[in-house]
Amino acid sequence: MFKNKDYIKQFTDMMSEGFIFIDDEGKIQIYNEKAKEIFRISCHEDIGHDGGRLNLGDIVIIGDNCLGKDDGGLTPKDLTYIGIYDDKINIKDAFVGIGVYKNKDCKPIYFHKKLDEKKDDLILDTVFQNIKINVHINFIKKYIAIIVENKRFQLPYMNAIGHMVVIDKATKKVKFYQTRGYTARGESIANLLLGKSFRAKGKNVEQLDVLGKNIFDIHEGGDTIKEFYQVARGSDISYKDKFTEINGFLTLCTLLPVTIEGKRVGAALKVEDISMLKKIIKERDEALLHVEEMEKKLKEEQDTKDLFSSILGESKEMKAVKKLAYKASKTDSTVLLLGESGTGKSLLAHAIHKASNYKDQPFIHVNCGAIPEQLLESELFGYEKGAFTGARREGKAGLFEVADKGTIFLDEIGEMNLSVQVKLLKVLQNKTFFRVGGTKEKSVNVRIIAATNKNLEEEMRIGKFREDLYYRINVFPIWMPPLRERREDIYPFVQQILPKICKKLGCENKSVSGEAFYMLLEYDWPGNVRELENVLERAVNLSEGNIIKSIHLPISKKYGKKEEVKPLKEAIYDVEKKCIENALRLYNGNKIKAMKALKIGKTSFYEKLKKYNIQYKK
Repeated sequence: MFKNKDYIKQFTDMMSEGFIFIDDEGKIQIYNEKAKEIFRISCHEDIGHDGGRLNLGDIVIIGDNCLGKDDGGLTPKDLTYIGIYDDKINIKDAFVGIGVYKNKDCKPIYFHKKLDEKKDDLILDTVFQNIKINVHINFIKKYIAIIVENKRFQLPYMNAIGHMVVIDKATKKVKFYQTRGYTARGESIANLLLGKSFRAKGKNVEQLDVLGKNIFDIHEGGDTIKEFYQVARGSDISYKDKFTEINGFLTLCTLLPVTIEGKRVGAALKVEDISMLKKIIKERDEALLHVEEMEKKLKEEQDTKDLFSSILGESKEMKAVKKLAYKASKTDSTVLLLGESGTGKSLLAHAIHKASNYKDQPFIHVNCGAIPEQLLESELFGYEKGAFTGARREGKAGLFEVADKGTIFLDEIGEMNLSVQVKLLKVLQNKTFFRVGGTKEKSVNVRIIAATNKNLEEEMRIGKFREDLYYRINVFPIWMPPLRERREDIYPFVQQILPKICKKLGCENKSVSGEAFYMLLEYDWPGNVRELENVLERAVNLSEGNIIKSIHLPISKKYGKKEEVKPLKEAIYDVEKKCIENALRLYNGNKIKAMKALKIGKTSFYEKLKKYNIQYKK
């Protein structure tokens, strides 16, 4: 078609724009150096690797900000290749994960976020098969970074991108990493998981030869490429300087038909890379349109993040809790914190106080369940001199007076007796009360935060909690979800708590192995965050190296087991056998003493020893 192709190549390589020419069959005849640069056809990276494909047992690391887009059409089903079977993962989710290729026995580690949750970073930081790995999707700066033992593999993106690093099973070295232009090289995540090969990288690696290839082999079938092909085949389409996207790159394109002696012989596409320009224009326009609204929203989000930084957890549930807590801090209404023991209600109460207008005033924490019932009233409201036997001669100010102009936190309010509840109701209504034995009414300006792990509605039903008081304190309720309902928070908890524990114990920082972390995720945590802290502290004490393994976790017997209802006869069998074994153990195998303690006859006792096959030797 062209008599002097070398001359044409030299000429087009001098252009500052990308230039592509395809013939009337859609085959590439010219693809200049600038076009290769724009679409990352060249792969002369500093870190090189040989060509190959994924093999059984290779470690696969994936970071994908939008499943199914610019990753070769990756689907949640494709993730089964690395052992992930999770029907909660959907197309368009952001995903970070580590698994072993075609090995179901090795537990993967992964996190994912829905489309409407892609506001904060998605991070996976762990030790997997003794290899330190970090995967980070930054939705603000728009990049995905995969770090393997301090080697960083980072890809920027405009709209969507799929990033992957593969570690060789045998050598434990990186055998493949993703770079821009993977679509042109046929190296998308989906392609490689399906068994397709990847090309070598490095400074001296031969370039991908695109000449003679069909345009759709190099570029996905987006609208611009389809129009390019149609024009080459004879369609009357042409345009100049049109904004469009090709292979995930934002470009400014000019499309022209090429006709020789009245016959259509192909089409030419001139391409300018305007990714960054387009990004700046878009961000500026959006900022100008929504600047006031965004500033207000960002300030609220930043205030929430700063003021409640002591409250760990970035799950959807905890973000909702922090948002409510921030709103509660801006009012004077009474707040009621609900939730199981160990969920962090005390920390949240203190954080609400520190974020409020009362922050420079006292914060008084009263554990109503820890103060004897007969002393609670005098502790809360104080007493006058001579009010009762043993009272101080000068009397005593109560905790409500000490908290004046500040916050009083009534923890475990469900343990408060009914007589004190009556007096508390008056404080809530009028901000006034009498000291025990006093006749002069006291006034206080105090913010009240209450907390309980009890079901107060049930307590009202059985007459242990006043209905009028319940409605007075239940003005601004905040439910603290248990840890088992927000398992995604376990990872950030471990990341923040573990270094503090190591520092406290005076040892080097430790990491949690993949298997151990999987156990932490599967456990139900009846003691919530408090139990997690205790488990981690014990694990740090038990582990001799810098990696906490599953054997170091004191939850192995409970791990993976779910509560189940046993038949009554079977349950009685288990309990009876355990009681006899405990009695023998307590009396060091002395059967006579064990019989007497169990209050059963000799014949019955020996029948049960035989029935349960109990053989206890001193």
